[in-house]
Amino acid sequence: MWSRLPFGDGLRAELGAPGRSRRLESSPRSRVWRVKLAGGPAVVKQIVGGSDAEERYARELTALRLAARSDAPVVPALLGTDPGERVMVLEQLDHRRPSGDWIVDYASALARLHAVARPEDAGSLPRWQGPDRADVESFLGLAEALGVPVAAVAPGVSGELDELVHRLDRAPGHALLHGDPCPGNDLHTADGVRFIDLEQASLGSGLMELAYLRIGFPTCWCVTAAPAPLLDRAEAAYRTAWHTATGTELHDDLADACAGWLLRGDALVQRAHRGTTDHLARIPDRNWKWGNATARQRLVHRLGVVGRLTADRADLSGLSRLSTDMRRRMLARWPRLRPVPSKRR
Repeated sequence: MWSRLPFGDGLRAELGAPGRSRRLESSPRSRVWRVKLAGGPAVVKQIVGGSDAEERYARELTALRLAARSDAPVVPALLGTDPGERVMVLEQLDHRRPSGDWIVDYASALARLHAVARPEDAGSLPRWQGPDRADVESFLGLAEALGVPVAAVAPGVSGELDELVHRLDRAPGHALLHGDPCPGNDLHTADGVRFIDLEQASLGSGLMELAYLRIGFPTCWCVTAAPAPLLDRAEAAYRTAWHTATGTELHDDLADACAGWLLRGDALVQRAHRGTTDHLARIPDRNWKWGNATARQRLVHRLGVVGRLTADRADLSGLSRLSTDMRRRMLARWPRLRPVPSKRR
């Protein structure tokens, strides 16, 4: 019964009886089928699992409806819904193998997705949530566990990080954030990039997701660290698309956003394991693998990015020194750690 296509009378009346269907691979939190309808092929997605299933369904529906405002499509078209079964029927899109410079088109599409939300949409989705004081304490505890004397290396860093948390909490913006804009949740079609799986959508500053390109896709199984010239092209493409869609300039100092992702130990594990333990505290004793990189690989990459981005920030100078020293200690302790992949799998 768990694999039955959930296509009830309401959907049949609206879209016609489905023809042949095929179950597709998906996360444990959803069930997905490809089906044939009178109007053409479609995808049926049902949100399942966990006490937050209703919230995830509501978030994705809201995000899809907001994103439909974009002049150039950035998500699949929503064809029908069955709220009682937490089902949505979506346009089927054909994904093509991404090009070597895929992050440029990705960044443009991400900017267009972010730009669809308006100030009056406040309250339709939750606000983006950044790190908190517990994350700060965990990060500083990891530094000490790695043999980095925080008080000596960066005596004012605790206050810096408290101010960072405050700034991130109050970061301006009402962008439509995807919530998990990872490789695999972006479909590269003949008509451009479209995003799927918006169950974690929120509203906030678009910089929090533009930062994914530099910090290494922190909520994703597939980490990539593109060369600096390609990153510059992608970020320029984001700024251009944002300006075209909104008529406003983007002030894109990514140091705060990247530092925020560094602090979050939950960004070292897949979603099912988040909020369960202090994952940064596990780093000295364990190096688990998730997707194409290990936790230590991910952390070393993030420390390097933040160390460089904050080097010229007087208000984050302690974090720059601390990140640089922590990275150095990790590479000395585990010399066989390799850089995260530079290309998408």
